[in-house]
Amino acid sequence: MKKFVALISAMTFLVPTTALANTQASGNSTTLKCAKTKAIAHSTLQVPTPTEILKKFPSQITFVTNCGNIVVTPNVKAPVALTAINALALAGYYDKSLCHRLTTSGIYVLQCGDPTASGTGGPMFTFGNENLPKDVKNNYPAGTVAMANGGPTNLNSNGSQFFFVYADSTLIPAVYPIWGRIKSGLEIVKALGKIGTKDGSEDNLPKQVIAIEKIIIN
Repeated sequence: MKKFVALISAMTFLVPTTALANTQASGNSTTLKCAKTKAIAHSTLQVPTPTEILKKFPSQITFVTNCGNIVVTPNVKAPVALTAINALALAGYYDKSLCHRLTTSGIYVLQCGDPTASGTGGPMFTFGNENLPKDVKNNYPAGTVAMANGGPTNLNSNGSQFFFVYADSTLIPAVYPIWGRIKSGLEIVKALGKIGTKDGSEDNLPKQVIAIEKIIIN
């Protein structure tokens, strides 16, 4: 059986330094209906390390955001990741958390799952890689949902952070476990990509604030 490792580790491949602001985007944001959110950066909830892999996996995981629902179909080839996501979601770990990273060139992802919104937050456990794609072009196609971690030299650094891929991406190394696929709501992430980042760069905070209000497990 695959085991969890009770360690604290950074789970991102970028640590943003710009402070978050709870503001709504203008301009292109008219094509995306987002409500104001009370979510703010906050300390992580201490969730016990899962002791065993789920015997029955969710049929779908719904991320209820202030910009609409993003529904994900889980990939059972990533049992450890699904067990971790399930445990964290049911404990309320992700509730009222801000998505802290958007990339718009080469890598097209919205990264979430860190309640501190610093890019370095995570639970008190980490786990290893599984269900990695082949190292080929567009191995993380649009709609992919994968764990964010410490990269090629940190093989045991998956925790709570993950990313939604909104366009075929050519520059993502094949070291991020794929645990799901977007069933509905991809247009939300695509719209965020078009709106861009808060400072106009290719990799930073989303200009349009997006928060996970809660997660529904079915």
